[in-house]
Amino acid sequence: MIERLGAITFKGQPLTLIGPELKIEDTAPDFKVVDENLQDVKFSSLDSPIKLISVVPSLDTPVCDAQTRRFNEEASSFSEDVGVLTISMDLPFAQIRFCTVAGIDRITVLSDYKYASFGKSFGILIKELHLLGRGVFIVDAEKKIRYVEYVREMTHHPHYEAALAALKSILLRV
Repeated sequence: MIERLGAITFKGQPLTLIGPELKIEDTAPDFKVVDENLQDVKFSSLDSPIKLISVVPSLDTPVCDAQTRRFNEEASSFSEDVGVLTISMDLPFAQIRFCTVAGIDRITVLSDYKYASFGKSFGILIKELHLLGRGVFIVDAEKKIRYVEYVREMTHHPHYEAALAALKSILLRV
């Protein structure tokens, strides 16, 4: 497995990401995660042709909380062609609690705790912490990556406006 030393930082300290650094135009790899019912979910089985994938280290931190709330809020304006996923290493029980308390109801929250399949496939698994780094990926109906952001400092927010603009651009072509 590829290791990318110093690919991201946490409070300035370098960390290693496991897996390839995906780029725009790459084919999105398939992966297996767990849903709120502890059932396996494969990426290839998800219905929405276009997917915005928001990746967070843990929902119980301020930036992850804000990121998840922001994409949940934005999801209300997306067409039915867009599925919004938030993926973290949080246990599904913690994800359910978070979503209930935060009123998260427009996105699908999935856990990579069991297999780390998403983290390894998308190159965002942190070796030292066994958490996911922060990032945003947009995958179109042909399974091509159309937007990718690996947030370099874990305590920073992603570039929301750039991700949303990329999504709007894809929707204009549909």
